[in-house]
Amino acid sequence: MTSISAKNHPVEGVLWMLATGIAFVFVNGIVRYLGTALPAAESAFIRFAWGLLFLAPSLMPLLRSGISPPLFKLFALRGALHTIAVMLWFYAMARITISEVTAIGYLNPIIVTLGAGLFFGEGFRPARMAAIGVAMLGALVVLRPGLRELSPGHLAQLGAAFGFGLSYLVMKRLTQLAPASTVVAVMALSVTIGLAPFALAVWQPVSLTQLLWLGAVAVFATAGHYCMTRAFACAPMTVTQPVTFLQLVWATLLGWSVFGEAVDPWVILGGAIILAAVVFLTWREARGERVKGRI
Repeated sequence: MTSISAKNHPVEGVLWMLATGIAFVFVNGIVRYLGTALPAAESAFIRFAWGLLFLAPSLMPLLRSGISPPLFKLFALRGALHTIAVMLWFYAMARITISEVTAIGYLNPIIVTLGAGLFFGEGFRPARMAAIGVAMLGALVVLRPGLRELSPGHLAQLGAAFGFGLSYLVMKRLTQLAPASTVVAVMALSVTIGLAPFALAVWQPVSLTQLLWLGAVAVFATAGHYCMTRAFACAPMTVTQPVTFLQLVWATLLGWSVFGEAVDPWVILGGAIILAAVVFLTWREARGERVKGRI
């Protein structure tokens, strides 16, 4: 009897990825709504503290059993990178349009690919270099340096994209050494600890409403990651990845209808260019794995 691959439900995978995009747009919308009322570090700390509360049951057994020193160093490195990226993302989200944050965020997989070539010895084949070049072109279309003034929010989101990309690169290594549930739980703990001193340095009184909204951010973010995991389990990334472009569409509609943000066609075009590069890269990598599997 022939075994059936787990990735043979493309329609289900697309639906899960649609749910992923909607969940993350809710995350963006809530953070945009809260704006600059709280410092970025404080908002980020409260959001991750909520997430840590949700993950506490899976974290307790790990803390009792302990973590080996080499693994601890990798967890600490990922926690530091993610902490910086999260603060920059919260800062950017309150200062530039939701569509710009979303479009620039599409650079994350490109940063992972670039880092894998530099640090993991995966090389720079012509197709990879072309995809990276096209993605950078898309970023220039979004930002348009020289044609408009770049705000600190734009620079912060670029920094966040690099920080998240490097964090995911370390995660790629960690998933080879520890279960996925452990990697997620320790990230929540390390980022909460990493954010604490920054949050305390700028702490302002928090209302119950703000506290509950940031709890909702944690809920939607957790739901988004869960839906993404289910999407990847149902269908190849070459099927699910193009659906993420709709996240930019939803983000643009949300910014326009709720926050009165102008629809910028250059941001949509740049985001589409970046995503096209990501989809091409994903397809090439998947094709390469299939070819190696037949050798």
